[in-house]
Amino acid sequence: MAYALLILLTGTNLPTPLYRDYQARFGFSPLMVTLIFAAYVAVLIPSLLVAGPLSDAVGRRGVLLPAVALAALGSLAFAFAASTGWLFAARILQGLALGAASGPLTAALTELEPTGNRRKAALVSTVASVGGLGLGPVLAGVLAQYAPAPQVLPFAVEIVLMVPATAAVVVLPAARSRTRWRPRRPEIPAAMRTVFATSGTASFLGFAVIGLFLTLIPAYAANLSGSTNLLLGGAAVALMLLCSALAQLLGYGRPARTLEMAGLPLLATGLVLLALAGALASLPLLLAATVIAGTGQGLAFLGGLTAVNQGAPAGRHADVLSSFYVIIYLGVGLPVIGVGFLATVAGLLAAVQYFAGFVALLCLVMLFVLVRTRHHTSPTPPQEKP
Repeated sequence: MAYALLILLTGTNLPTPLYRDYQARFGFSPLMVTLIFAAYVAVLIPSLLVAGPLSDAVGRRGVLLPAVALAALGSLAFAFAASTGWLFAARILQGLALGAASGPLTAALTELEPTGNRRKAALVSTVASVGGLGLGPVLAGVLAQYAPAPQVLPFAVEIVLMVPATAAVVVLPAARSRTRWRPRRPEIPAAMRTVFATSGTASFLGFAVIGLFLTLIPAYAANLSGSTNLLLGGAAVALMLLCSALAQLLGYGRPARTLEMAGLPLLATGLVLLALAGALASLPLLLAATVIAGTGQGLAFLGGLTAVNQGAPAGRHADVLSSFYVIIYLGVGLPVIGVGFLATVAGLLAAVQYFAGFVALLCLVMLFVLVRTRHHTSPTPPQEKP
């Protein structure tokens, strides 16, 4: 299941280092790049909301097999892309696939964990997710730069890698009991709404930064370096996500709130350095910003997912996790549209700097909220009787 999650996310991020070539080939602006990315998020979110409760009702396998098939179709659409419309179609197929798979795969990992350890399951989920986000840009960058058919081969490799993932889904245990599924709006159990709101907001900010890296940072790095090497942009994204994965491994076992409160200031620091890197045209500063922001994002995401995973009721596990992923993917998709529009008007460097400063400020505000929430919810020590 972890491999299936890793490969699905790898496929959705293969286009990251290729967007500059698509721009040159089809003649569109940075805003169009972010709109193509946002189309993926626009269908992903309703797919999440439908598939999470559906898999709770009919079982994981019945939802995951169609999701893998849609992912393969998305890769085929990219491989045969002949216009901007093909890119939109491919991203829509990928969004439907990942939306259908994210909640059920995360829930399946929890259910299949041999000792029932939800904290360990959350770690595997987050590392597989971030690993796929990072592997996609590197794999596509290497193949596009050094192998033939740069806009076809990465997606052909992805389809081959999906074969073992499909086999893993096929051998999933059948649903023990089938219940009726009814479409419903997202609803978080009352007992965990505060945790969901704070953890969801912290993760939203972390994934807004990932959205920026996945869409515009490859071009940002190319502008700072003057290099046209496709691997450079993919490597910048992968470095951020590698640091995120390593931070999660090092943070494993620590309280969820502690992880979030350590991650947010690091994320803010990395964003400030990202803005300075553009102002000073400094690749070393960009490298430092990437490492620090990735570390902060990893800690904040692991803390948020751990808190939500632990608080979710067993009968609504995939439902709650799918709602949490809605928050995450809103963070990935919505802010970058604004950055893309700003880049079209004011230039890429200025747009990234404004975004970095604004999100850094929000991270500090969220840190203050977490500190106050932790203070107000901490147990009061019993008073001694006179």
